[in-house]
Amino acid sequence: MKLTGAQILWECLVREGVEVIFGLGGGAVIHLFDALPQYPIRFVLVRHEQAAAHAADGYARATGKVGVCIATSGPGATNLVTGIATAYMDSSPVVAITGQVPTPVIGTDAFQETDITGITLPITKHNYLVTRVEDLARVVKEAFYIARTGRPGPVLIDIAKDVQFQETEFSYPEQVHLPGLRLDFSDDEEVQAAADLLRQARRPLILAGHGVILSGASRELRALAERAQIPVATTLLGISAFPESHPLSLGMAGMHGFYHANQAIQEADVLLAVGMRFDDRVTGLPARFAPNAQIIHVDIDQAEIGKNIRPAVAIVGNAREVLSRLLRLVPPATHPEWLAQIGQWREESETDNPLDENHNNRLLPQHVVRQIWEVTQGNATIVSDVGQNQMWEAQYYIHDRFNSLISSGGLGTMGFALPASLGVQIGRPHETVWVIAGDGGFQMTIQELATVVQENLPVKIAILNNGFLGMVRQWQELFFNRNYSGTRLLGPDFARVAEAYGIPGFTVREKNQVTPVLRRAMEIPGPALIDFHIHSEENVFPMVAPGKALSEMIRRNSYQTV
Repeated sequence: MKLTGAQILWECLVREGVEVIFGLGGGAVIHLFDALPQYPIRFVLVRHEQAAAHAADGYARATGKVGVCIATSGPGATNLVTGIATAYMDSSPVVAITGQVPTPVIGTDAFQETDITGITLPITKHNYLVTRVEDLARVVKEAFYIARTGRPGPVLIDIAKDVQFQETEFSYPEQVHLPGLRLDFSDDEEVQAAADLLRQARRPLILAGHGVILSGASRELRALAERAQIPVATTLLGISAFPESHPLSLGMAGMHGFYHANQAIQEADVLLAVGMRFDDRVTGLPARFAPNAQIIHVDIDQAEIGKNIRPAVAIVGNAREVLSRLLRLVPPATHPEWLAQIGQWREESETDNPLDENHNNRLLPQHVVRQIWEVTQGNATIVSDVGQNQMWEAQYYIHDRFNSLISSGGLGTMGFALPASLGVQIGRPHETVWVIAGDGGFQMTIQELATVVQENLPVKIAILNNGFLGMVRQWQELFFNRNYSGTRLLGPDFARVAEAYGIPGFTVREKNQVTPVLRRAMEIPGPALIDFHIHSEENVFPMVAPGKALSEMIRRNSYQTV
């Protein structure tokens, strides 16, 4: 069976189980789009290629499948870069497809030519430039295998324009032969050593990261925690790996983590870190991180072991499989004194909570986020943007449902939430999806409101509008004598902008309006947007300042506004 390169691409994607692809066309992929109607793949036309990459990323995180995006050569391809880097930093399986100028003119600075494989080399697991139609099917097979195998991540396929209309005999490879892609997992000796440490521990703690979610290890994590009565803290991307209303849950740790979670890390004698990479936002000053603990580090990527924090026991492996093995080796245990101490710290944490304070109807973002949780009854997937809004969501929405928070962690990409929600909502069509974003990040990808309408997606959007680049302003307040240089924002009337796109829009300025408007938004069968005008100089607390240990937190009850 002879097929063109364009037909081969779509045929391969169908065989990989691809049902939806996000992108924006152009001259270097026009042959691909010409063949697309022949195949049962839903195409979502975004308004900017960055959104295509974020949407594919969101789809991958929501479904566990490989997300796919497509763009033309030159500026189309380079516009994908931020989204590809976001997926790379957060271990999200994405295959990005780009068109390239025809093979005879590659390297001549032809119109809309860019060396996209060279540009994306540091931010992909692997990438390909396809200049022979005979190689295309094998490349697609390998790309999907690499994207989903081991530690997931993005792969880019750059296809020369002439390859797309050339013909060849088509056959899809049954197997992948990649001798350079090896997964060397730890043996029983390391797992037994970890079990021995946990059995001897008096103050054990589990720190769960994104790898627990990626491996689907929530049940195993909960079973181990309950069996040995070990409290569980999470990283930002580990939120929803462990139910946050569980008595053993400490919530998020790190720079803006809870006081009791950070104190527990600093006082633990054994720390089991699962599927996390000891990012600087989690550790604070590395030299003073968990100073009393023997650390067990479990990660599927051997390169992460010892990169930032040196462990006492290193286990390379899938989080779910490792936790299952530990469950067979760790006996039941109780740690009443340790849990009682954490309980005291938890009570002290409440002094950082402004929800019970009398603010004379002043609108605080913490109240907005908690009311979204109340109105949804926790039965929603939240896609948060980056900055203060992200931290307030992490602190005040209680995530009991597995994999119910999707956010940009490693790269911290402002503008992520709205386009990512496209993929999340398409991947979870029967679920409620809420976007929580700041006014700064939202304006970076605001054009995707058109995609929301065109695709008839019932995404609900909450903008925490403080008229600033909020997190940068907070740093300026705390560390730069309130020199608000370059952070004041002029924003539009977001409700009217939403209505211009055909989306019901609401503006809320007072606390007593929050719940009624949230309920109205939930009753609308399609999308809805609410612009919450929050207190402009509200800060995120606690906060670990740069160069400080987790135990040296700036607390809400001790910080005095200058």
